Amino acid sequence: MLKEISRIDLSAAGENCRMWLGDINGDGALEVVMVQPDSGIDDRYVPHSVVAATAFDVSGKLLWQIGRPDANSSPSGSDIPAQIYDINGDGKNEFICVKNQKLCIFEGASGKLLEEHALPDEHAHDCIIIADFDGNGHGSIVLKNRYDKLWILNRDYSVRAMFHGNIGHFPWPFDVNGDGREELIAGYNVIDASGNVLWSIDMNDHADCISIGDINDDKKAEIIFGGADTRAYDCTGNLLWAYDGTVESQNAAIGRVREGRTMQICGLDRINRGNPGLDGVFILSETGECLYKEKRTVPGWSSIVGTIQNIDDSKLDRILAYRRGGLCGGVYDGQMQLLFEFPFDGYVAWGDIVNSGLNQLILYTNREARIFSYRDVDLTKRAAPIVQSKRLYNTTRYLGMEVV
Repeated sequence: MLKEISRIDLSAAGENCRMWLGDINGDGALEVVMVQPDSGIDDRYVPHSVVAATAFDVSGKLLWQIGRPDANSSPSGSDIPAQIYDINGDGKNEFICVKNQKLCIFEGASGKLLEEHALPDEHAHDCIIIADFDGNGHGSIVLKNRYDKLWILNRDYSVRAMFHGNIGHFPWPFDVNGDGREELIAGYNVIDASGNVLWSIDMNDHADCISIGDINDDKKAEIIFGGADTRAYDCTGNLLWAYDGTVESQNAAIGRVREGRTMQICGLDRINRGNPGLDGVFILSETGECLYKEKRTVPGWSSIVGTIQNIDDSKLDRILAYRRGGLCGGVYDGQMQLLFEFPFDGYVAWGDIVNSGLNQLILYTNREARIFSYRDVDLTKRAAPIVQSKRLYNTTRYLGMEVV
């Protein structure tokens, strides 16, 4: 199904990095930024900071490096506070991160530090969210701690509003009430730019993931929450359905993965948190009916289950699953039939690298990245700079997403 079209030597970036994609130098291609978080913390409770960030082009050329990679780095289990976005409105993408207890803005093309700002709180660096609260096409930064506080910043990086409540892992910005301005779906709460709660839902534990899309083809967006169970709500806060056939719903990605149906919800059930853990894939219909549930017995984390659009010549979306612990990871169809098996165990990022009209999949480890494509793509071909998509400027390990 997919064939390898390029390799990148990532060894200069250090161990245990995660990948961000963005056209950081305006050359008409997505570059790769490998971000290494700090170690020696319990990231179930304490947020990460950035130790080092290393940028490469897709031919493997090292463009710049911020900080010095930690040779004793350990794996991370939560978000990392970094994004790629044109935050200063100059038409060029910046690299934004929290490093050394400062919110830092770096020039995307060179890695040069442009400005740095004090954090509103010592723990305000669990992740970075970009939201267009004013409806003018330009986003502002939101910072949060692990689970119960977030800070909405003004354009001058002062605090515009603060919210205290159950905010989950990665709040997702979306125009929930149709006023032309984005609100923030923060855990089980929908809040506006002033931190006012528009509506909340009553759900146990915290939100592991939030996905938005027109799942039932009613020309309106629905909101899917994954946490203690999986639930669908309309944009006024009315419950549409709840699926409680999982132990813990870790991912709940939206996609049209089956013929003859509307959207489906593809998720990951945290069956057992032990070490090694035991996870299983599930697929729900637009009405919350269980279409598929994996009866997994092989231990090991299935770190992420998501959907990927426009990766081949099918009109259907595909399911992307990291399948660890003796099971192959890869790209699956809506019946969970394997279409493309990963050649090695790694993490995944994806995007249309040179605006070819087709998304490419990038499989990476600590040492290398391999780029796979359904058809041949000339990665040297360049056109206009690529505007950073919302999915890429709100990159998260928890797979927040919208399909609208």
